[in-house]
Formats: sequence, C-alpha cells, structure tokens
Amino acid sequence: MAATTIDEVIAALDAIIAVEKQNNSSMVFFPVLYNKVTRRIKVGIEANEFDDNSRMEKLDVLFANRYIEAYHQYKAGKQPTQSWSNAFKISEALIMQHLLLGINAHINLDLGIAAAQTTGDDALADFEQDFNKINEVLASMVADVKAAMGKVSPLFKLLELIGKGKEDKLVSFSINLARDGAWLFANEYAAAVQKDDVVQDRDKVIATLAEKIMNPKSKMLQVVAKVVRFFEVKNVRRVAETLEQ
Repeated sequence: MAATTIDEVIAALDAIIAVEKQNNSSMVFFPVLYNKVTRRIKVGIEANEFDDNSRMEKLDVLFANRYIEAYHQYKAGKQPTQSWSNAFKISEALIMQHLLLGINAHINLDLGIAAAQTTGDDALADFEQDFNKINEVLASMVADVKAAMGKVSPLFKLLELIGKGKEDKLVSFSINLARDGAWLFANEYAAAVQKDDVVQDRDKVIATLAEKIMNPKSKMLQVVAKVVRFFEVKNVRRVAETLEQ
C-alpha cells in the first residue's frame, strides 16, 4: 500500500529499517538517512516553514513512495528503475557509496518526477521557491551526517583530500547540484508528452552515474577507497544506529 501521509512515510521507512537491520544488510544505510530528512521536513511543515505546507507534504509522500515502491519491487525479485537497481544490488562498498547511490537515484531521477506530479504540469513554476527551501533543510543536516560518518568511517575524509579537484563522482557528487538538476528535469518531465520515454532516458543517465560512483577513474582514489573501507565499522546495526543519532 502506498503511503498517503508523511506519518505513513515515516512508518514505512521505520519498517524497512527494522527489516534491513535484522538482515544485517547495508540496504539500511540510505533509509536511515532518508528517515532523518523526512522527520525534519515534517517538523518544517508543522512549523509552517514552507509557502504551501500541504503541498510540501504531498511532494514528500509522492517522492517517498517512489523509493518505497522501488525497494519492495527489488525485494520481491522484480525490476525497479535501473538507477535503483544499481543502488540496491551493491553489498560491498563504502558506507558513503551506499548513501550516494541512494541519493543519486532518489534525487536525480525521482525528485523531478514527484515535483511535477505534485503541482501538475502547468503549475510547476509556482513551486520553485518551496523546492529551493529543501536545499536549506539538507544543508543544515550535512554537518550532522559528516560527524556521524567520522564515527563509523574514521578515514573517509581522506577521500576528500585525495580527490580534491578531481571529477570522480565519488568525491565530486553534490547534493545541491543534484537538486538543481532535479528541478531542470522536473520542467522537462512536465513539458513532455511521452513522459515514460523521458523517464527511461533519464534513468539510463542516472544509472550510469551510479556506476561512476562505484568505480572511481583515479587509480589513487581506488586505492584510498579500499583503505578507507578497511577501517570502517563493519557492524551494520552499529553503523545504522550511529547514522540515526
């Protein structure tokens, strides 16, 4: 059953987290982060932070349902979008790679679709200001995520140091740039007549980005990534509980 309220989204994410913790699966990392963001958005809605708070809840629900549906499709042996398939199928990776793979699929593919579906094709422009406010929410949470990462991946900052100035998606991935791209895609999707074709084309591009996140071009980054992963906490439940803090 698809969620219809933000509380139902949170309940669905809680259920996914519980299952993946029990499975000792790295598939728990992204929903833990996503749950924190969703709870923060709920606080913002209740505090009337957005121009249209009921519309923001509608976006949150439509957006979350795309991840929740993709997750359950994958678990049932069905094929979600290629972007999500590339995120879900990876088991051995850096904690940060697991997070980025989820963010890549959800923001770069799902968000634009959900935004256009929230307003309808002809009213998307009215949503831009609230859409941009989500960036502010995410920016306020970045420090907490980095602090948590430092506890479970003590050497992950080496990636930033070694990868500075490089174009490898593992180190150059930007949530703000992804959001900007999502807004452009939302407008493309809203204007499209053959929407399924537009989604399929976009999915191919974002699935390729997932492969680049997993496979840095730089030989030095490949070596550093292996070193960083060696020193990461391997206990999935402990990592998840640290990210939840």
